[in-house]
Amino acid sequence: MALGGRLACTEGGRLPGPMLLEKDWADMPFDDAEEGVLEDTEEEKEVLRAPARLVAFTVEPMSCELEGAPLVSLDDSPALSAKVLRTGITPFFPVPPQPSGARLPLHVFLFVVRLPIFLTVAVGYFLVLQWLPLGSLAKKALLWIILGVPGVWWVDLQIDGVRKGSLAKHHALRLPQPSDVIASSFTSPLDPLYLAAIFDPIFTASFPHTRQVQRISLFHAIMRAFQNPQEHPPSSAELVDVRSLLRDNVGRIVVVFPECTTTNGRGVLPLSPSMLAAPTGAKIFPLSLRYTPSDITTPVPGSYWTFLWDFLSRPTHCIRVRIAECVYNAPKLLSPPLSERSSYATNVLDSLHGEDSAMTSSTETLTSSLDESNAEEQTTDGRRVLDKVAEALARLGRVRRVGLGVRDKAAFVEVWSRHPHRRR
Repeated sequence: MALGGRLACTEGGRLPGPMLLEKDWADMPFDDAEEGVLEDTEEEKEVLRAPARLVAFTVEPMSCELEGAPLVSLDDSPALSAKVLRTGITPFFPVPPQPSGARLPLHVFLFVVRLPIFLTVAVGYFLVLQWLPLGSLAKKALLWIILGVPGVWWVDLQIDGVRKGSLAKHHALRLPQPSDVIASSFTSPLDPLYLAAIFDPIFTASFPHTRQVQRISLFHAIMRAFQNPQEHPPSSAELVDVRSLLRDNVGRIVVVFPECTTTNGRGVLPLSPSMLAAPTGAKIFPLSLRYTPSDITTPVPGSYWTFLWDFLSRPTHCIRVRIAECVYNAPKLLSPPLSERSSYATNVLDSLHGEDSAMTSSTETLTSSLDESNAEEQTTDGRRVLDKVAEALARLGRVRRVGLGVRDKAAFVEVWSRHPHRRR
């Protein structure tokens, strides 16, 4: 059997897709070594070979959908198998848990003790306390209690352009403020919980092919980390744009999850155009959240009990928060050098261009050449903003951008769910 080649080769520091597997894999650079990020060692390749064989023996129906991309045999080259996973579908795989070993009794004890306390505090907050007029500060304190029960006691915060110990001097410029937009990574149910405990924002659900978003509650945002990827909004969803949310909720921050679905944090998916509906000149802050241990991510839907075990059985957890410099939703304010502007386009950007084309095609006889030029300029400007945010998320997480999106993850989940004996 072989794996269909809807993966990508590096180009300009990212992984556009879909492309054919025709480049020399030996010359391809991969993730930099960093604490909490696996290196390309023989040990890691051994870890990755098991899921590689799973895909190689089960994904042939999926490979038929890859529009003629050549098939690459994984059994002939284990090293190639590892590189294929790191460059294409790696963000979709669950992170293997660290073996408990001699600490298993301790982990069982912590899980048994923490589970009733955690459920009591969490259920009490979401059913009762969040509806009481307690004030933002009191609600944030309660959310920190929910985080503290499982041992989330350490937060490593770094902000672009701010040295440690000098945050107060740059607070107004470097941190998201009311009426700003946060473009956050989405890897775990803890992401919205932490953001709510810090910023008390308005959460939204983004979709790949529309600039409109669905306003959701904190609880809904948490539960989306366990749900199947959604390429299109539900028929019952009330869609709005970010501009309207900021106008109707003065003094609040809006959070978007532009990847539209969860990953394991080892890649950045194509971004939704939902951020482009923010007011012109609005500040968009790319924000990356990663965890140590990293097995509390939920790239595969439905992993409720696995997450609870990993979350409640470990003595402590650390959240690594990285905030990039803001990106203005006004490309003229970005003023990037010509050499830094990218010439590629991902699937989502192609869809953006298609949407803009569809909007103008029905009235092309009524628009002048100047109007068409302005529309093309707006499309290019939108791509530039999305590229800037995506590049920042990839840099903050020390990962690559990939061309596989929500539709590809849905296909992967369908295959993965048919082999429960392979799930951890």
